Amino acid sequence: MPWGTYFAVLASVLSVGLAVGVSMPLVSLRLESWGYGSFAIGVMAAMPAIGVLVGAGLASRLAARLGTPQLMRVCLWAGALSVGMLALLPYYPVWLLLRLMIGMILTIVFVLGESWINQLVIERLRGRLVALYGCTYALSQLSGPLLLGWIGTEADYGFWIGVVLLLGSPLLLLGRGGAPSTEACHVGFKDLIGFCRKLPAIAWAVSLFAAFEAMILTLLPVYCLRQGFTAEVALMMVSVVVVGDALLQLPIGMLADRLSRRGLFTGCALMLLVSSLLVPVFIHTVFIWPLWVLFGASAGGLFTLSLILIGERFRDDALVRANAHVAQLWGIGCLLGPLAAGAGSQWVSGHSLPWLMAAGAFGLVVLLLRQGAFGAAPAKA
Repeated sequence: MPWGTYFAVLASVLSVGLAVGVSMPLVSLRLESWGYGSFAIGVMAAMPAIGVLVGAGLASRLAARLGTPQLMRVCLWAGALSVGMLALLPYYPVWLLLRLMIGMILTIVFVLGESWINQLVIERLRGRLVALYGCTYALSQLSGPLLLGWIGTEADYGFWIGVVLLLGSPLLLLGRGGAPSTEACHVGFKDLIGFCRKLPAIAWAVSLFAAFEAMILTLLPVYCLRQGFTAEVALMMVSVVVVGDALLQLPIGMLADRLSRRGLFTGCALMLLVSSLLVPVFIHTVFIWPLWVLFGASAGGLFTLSLILIGERFRDDALVRANAHVAQLWGIGCLLGPLAAGAGSQWVSGHSLPWLMAAGAFGLVVLLLRQGAFGAAPAKA
């Protein structure tokens, strides 16, 4: 196995996680300070989702023309330009357009990066190495809010740190091979429907985790502020959720190489359901801190196991297509999650965010009780 290439691709994708983690909460906090309501902030949080849907459909076609490494480098540099423009043009309508562009550009990086990693790893280590990707990506996002809390939110340093990361990471991909081959085709919604019918549990889990991640990085700081916490404590709570996302990924990956991946999947869904329901109950107690850990760990486990199950089923172009569908589902989750939570928080209840996650987890548990939730192909036990 080419370990050097694995860690180079891993590091380039992680730089995106840190750049997003340090810049996206700054957008929401800046809008909050400007007096925008939850729904307007939710609209801003949902804009990258539209870009995700566009980028996912183009990834395979563009990779066939430029090659996976070259396309990833171009997209990372374009992402750096877009994040820099957030600092230079601080206007709500302009930010809507820039967030859409960032979603489209960075989605292509994720589709190709995750496909490249899943193509490189050997089957007996798939669970651990894919989980290592999930764990370190979550840690990179954790570092973002922590770094933002340290440097402060008054200036634009968070944006410029993201620019530097996205400018430097493409250099790691120079001379790297082993990327999956692709065909020049457009991945449309008709293909997505077929993927969802084939692997409904994975499709639901990916959408749910996408909604989770979009809301955690953008709406959770606002949710915590409106529960009476300071900006520093709100950012710390976001970081603790991401710590939970990262903490159990490696143990889950190790177990996925030895135990039933379907059983682990169901356990994560149940944990997410219970922890979501308990957030409003314990939000003003000391028990909220370990609960945030479980909340993040269960959601992250669902996504990691989804990538593992996809990697064991597909190779080359089929793998890129599958990850493009994951990105499309991610876009749908990122679009609907913040919009629903933002509208619910403003017009229904201040606890709409955890309640929405509980409803999604409950739907997944119900789906897992049905035969064929993971498709006809047996998952590795």
